[in-house]
Amino acid sequence: MPLEAWVEWIGGVAAVCTTVAFVPQIVRTWRHGGRDLSYGMLILFLVGIVLWLAYGWLIHARMVILANVVTFFLVGLNLILKASAGARGKAPPRRLRIAVDMDEVIADSRAKHLRAYNAAFGESLSADDLAGRSLEEAVPESRAARTAELVLEPSFFEDLDVLDDGIEVVRELAARHEVFIASAAMEVPTSFAAKYRWLREHFPFIPTSHIVFCGDKTVLDVDVLIDDTPRHFEGFRGTPVLFSAPHNREETRFLRVSSWREVRALLLGDDARGVPALGVPPVGAPTPRRVTDSGRVVS
Repeated sequence: MPLEAWVEWIGGVAAVCTTVAFVPQIVRTWRHGGRDLSYGMLILFLVGIVLWLAYGWLIHARMVILANVVTFFLVGLNLILKASAGARGKAPPRRLRIAVDMDEVIADSRAKHLRAYNAAFGESLSADDLAGRSLEEAVPESRAARTAELVLEPSFFEDLDVLDDGIEVVRELAARHEVFIASAAMEVPTSFAAKYRWLREHFPFIPTSHIVFCGDKTVLDVDVLIDDTPRHFEGFRGTPVLFSAPHNREETRFLRVSSWREVRALLLGDDARGVPALGVPPVGAPTPRRVTDSGRVVS
């Protein structure tokens, strides 16, 4: 085959590839509204195509002219579909990525810890006796180390109770958004197997790919983190939601919920429009706010 023919063949294949490449984007824009497409990119691309058409016309390059005519039509169609979808409100809201802590958020590890402490020391301590402190802080100093060691039992996390409404609300969240269970399990490395078995028993609808055992939760690339431990919010780039527990009752920096009914109202209520609508200030700013059972966020 002559060199000229090879050159023309290569140019033709290149023109077909770069032109047809816009077809899948047109299908996606038609179905989903093209929310992630930039108007600036599309307009600049159209300007470039017009210039290529002028160039092809000046040098009498039929393949350049033909390819850019087709590309102009496809890019223009993409632009029209994007604009019309925006006018119709066709673009669907983005699914939130929500991380949910395990201990004292969906799993009642505090109650299990109290039972283990009372059994070990012959006491009858209750949650009311903690008075805003962790169990280790509430017991006599001579027992603190032994109390902390009670959770190191490999099966400790295997038979925890689920907090009220936890399964139902997490299931509802997972149906509408992308939900991860994120536990700082590195604090108790012996807990991995028991926590995994507990999650598979009570939350089988959460895929194993969405179970995260970690140390520093700032590695989480999510929009919302629901956690009972304020230090996990330091450096977190999303919206922190503090799940009430005795040890965090004096914390006022973060949006607070006291039950899974309040989580439902916040993220799934009739007035919920996603994280930007919550009006939550950046981490570290004073935000003594709470969510009522009706779903209204109040100061």
